[in-house]
Amino acid sequence: MNSQTAQVDDIRLVALPSAVNCTDIFIRFSLTEWSLPGLMDDASAAARRLVKAIVDRTDSRAPGFVTVRARVTSDCLVIEVEDDEPAAPNAAPPALDGLRTGVVPLNARGKLVWCELPLPAGVSGTEVRLPRRDARRSLVAEQADGDRSQIDPELVERVLVGLNRREW
Repeated sequence: MNSQTAQVDDIRLVALPSAVNCTDIFIRFSLTEWSLPGLMDDASAAARRLVKAIVDRTDSRAPGFVTVRARVTSDCLVIEVEDDEPAAPNAAPPALDGLRTGVVPLNARGKLVWCELPLPAGVSGTEVRLPRRDARRSLVAEQADGDRSQIDPELVERVLVGLNRREW
């Protein structure tokens, strides 16, 4: 696994079935911000499979947490999924066609499962653009000051439907 990180983003989720859909949204959002749309479908599918493997083994009455991380290194996109279940001896990551994968035990606090997707030809990690943020304050801060901007109810509905869809 290449350790020179050029860009990183992560999210911590409860290890329940909704984490699979949240992972999909997170990966797609991160890759959109990094202008890597060509990796979106493969990266999203790989991340969903890694998270689903953890969710399938989790007791839904007492779920743990799962951290999903996307890292861009000099030559690849690394998807890392960290949970708080100890790694079984000789644990193997889920098989992901054509992708380099691995499992790393985390000192009695879980394990990290990872996979690597090569960056598109001609792109290196140092060329991945940083996300641009507007100077605009958050909607919450603006509303506290008396600005009553409306949140589009259709957007909220689409987000909620997306989080609840089941693809597994």
